[in-house]
Amino acid sequence: MAELMTVGLVSLDNDLGSDKDAVIAALAAVVATEGRSTDVDLLRADLRAREAKSATGMKDGIAIPHCRSASVTEPTLAFARLTPGVDFGAKDGPADLVFLIAAPDGGGNAHLQILAKLARSLVKSEFTDSLRAAATPEDVVAIVRAVVAPPADTGAQASASPVVEHVSAAKRRLVAVTACPTGIAHTYMAAEALEGAAARAGVDIAVETQGSAGAKPLSQATIDAAEAVIFSVDVGVRDRGRFAGKPLVSTSVKRPIDDGDAVIADALRAATDPDAARVEGAAGGGTTDAYASTTGESWGGRTRRVLMTGVSYMIPFVAAGGLLIALGFLLGGYDSANVAGDILVNHTLLDPPSPASYGLDHVAFDSGVLLYLGVLLFVIGKAAFALFVPAFAGYIAYAIADRPGLAPGFIMGALATNLVGFASADDVPVGAAQTGFIGAIVGGVLAGVVALWVSRWKVPTWARGLMPVLVVPLVTSIVAGLVMLLLLGRPITWLMERLNDGLNSMDGSNAIVLGAVLGMMMAFDMGGPLNKVAYSFAVLGIGGASLATGAPELKIMAAVMLGGMVPPIALALATFVRPGLFTPAERENGKAAWLLGASFITEGAIPFAAADPLRVIPAIVLGSGVTGGLAQAFDVGLRAPHGGIFVLFAVDGVAGFMIALVAGVLVSATAVIALKSVGRPVAQPESELAHV
Repeated sequence: MAELMTVGLVSLDNDLGSDKDAVIAALAAVVATEGRSTDVDLLRADLRAREAKSATGMKDGIAIPHCRSASVTEPTLAFARLTPGVDFGAKDGPADLVFLIAAPDGGGNAHLQILAKLARSLVKSEFTDSLRAAATPEDVVAIVRAVVAPPADTGAQASASPVVEHVSAAKRRLVAVTACPTGIAHTYMAAEALEGAAARAGVDIAVETQGSAGAKPLSQATIDAAEAVIFSVDVGVRDRGRFAGKPLVSTSVKRPIDDGDAVIADALRAATDPDAARVEGAAGGGTTDAYASTTGESWGGRTRRVLMTGVSYMIPFVAAGGLLIALGFLLGGYDSANVAGDILVNHTLLDPPSPASYGLDHVAFDSGVLLYLGVLLFVIGKAAFALFVPAFAGYIAYAIADRPGLAPGFIMGALATNLVGFASADDVPVGAAQTGFIGAIVGGVLAGVVALWVSRWKVPTWARGLMPVLVVPLVTSIVAGLVMLLLLGRPITWLMERLNDGLNSMDGSNAIVLGAVLGMMMAFDMGGPLNKVAYSFAVLGIGGASLATGAPELKIMAAVMLGGMVPPIALALATFVRPGLFTPAERENGKAAWLLGASFITEGAIPFAAADPLRVIPAIVLGSGVTGGLAQAFDVGLRAPHGGIFVLFAVDGVAGFMIALVAGVLVSATAVIALKSVGRPVAQPESELAHV
């Protein structure tokens, strides 16, 4: 196993730049120079994408930019002690100690456990003090090695489980779960911070870290003995039903790192408060009880969470399928879909089809090999598309009932699309009714509710082992399946047909209005509920869309993606044209917003909107609405659900795509400049910014 850190990965008291992007770029270059990354640009992009989700600056002058990247060959730590410090978004000021943590995409758990040990040490003052006092890079490497690879006599402690449990009959007891999107750093730093705060409060705590290094679940006995549970997470908690009935304190993964004492105090108060929020379900309900919900959650919030769980698991199927189909059409032409089955069965790579024999005029370079490869990509993409509705329904059920709902949910999704292809025996076969995405939603919810109900049955001890693997999926599939087929299938099919007819009949002003509304929804809350509703509507449509160029669902997808690209690009342009209207931090964010917007990451506009919502939000909503309407007016279609300008090959009407994007960007940039120019405070004299 290669060394996690070497002397060449350490930079002491150097000026790596005036902002975090420059520091990250410099450290990424160090990683590449040391042979740890095969593509420094990809590593920088992955680091910046992670940074865009949430700041990695911590209190006490620490920053931990980190990511998983396909360009990283070995788990790597690069360290910089900065003079002067640089703002990484921490509340208490700039960071002077920066650890860049780079892990291979799909790397092994052993290395990630070492990274977890380092993350835990970063919240200990003796560790950071020694780094600030280190005289040479060799000293830094030795200090880090002492943490991630302790001496042999402490090896047993070093190899301890990710679950840290302290049990004492004389103290109050809490349990906690920590988890962050990447599961590399914040997960373990939050755990360490909670343990330290609990120790200061004289409280016993057991923390389960659900990170990339894996997690050993807390024992049910430990959970049952706890007075309350803390969920410090930015993602869903696995097997949340184990904590059913416990008083709950829910925070972001960063809050314990910033103020662990307050989190522990909140948990102790909740433990004695009869009105405190609780994890849904009966106490001791185990893993088959309700999943990811609390009694304090509103019905609206619960509905959104359930639907977004289904969407989040469905999107990879749609993304992979859409891009593969688009690539297949790029090589074989759109009309190759009509003969894909014959080519797949009757030809091979060594015996490729002749485009002329199939009457295909749009094959790349008129090549039989490329036609065959295009058909293969198309077939793989269609297989992915065939699974996206079952995945959507399955994970809706999973969000309600945990694992017992998963299989019945998938089955309801398969019924919604007639996945098996049942049809009549007529001369012209008529396929079984398809309820589409509405049927997937209804079937998924139905399967989840029935599975949750069945899993709560009181059964003899000998039958408990049969419940999750036999009784729950069998009974749920029968009940939910019969309800869908006998009662709900035909009404939902009728509704879907009316919706499809409405979409197909939309032209002219109606389509333009729809595109404008969807574009404005994408910009209004930049990744929030309205944004997700619009995006989900488009993704579900493209998954079931006709393959024909000009299908209305493809136009909706184009309007939604373009509407989401406008805000970051427009704000980046505004910071370039009129830098004096923006703070130094906003001008730095503007540099990154170019790439974020081009990649369809609407969240790149959030820092601007948070600082000045009354001026920024109306401006970006206006521009995105213009773009969405123009996309429909120009009949722009899109077969890929993500990627921005990097999936132009999947666009029908590239010229219209670019015109709509540029128009919306100009409208938003002009509007935000105009609004900020009215009664604005002086950020910095523009004469001082002539170099920008």
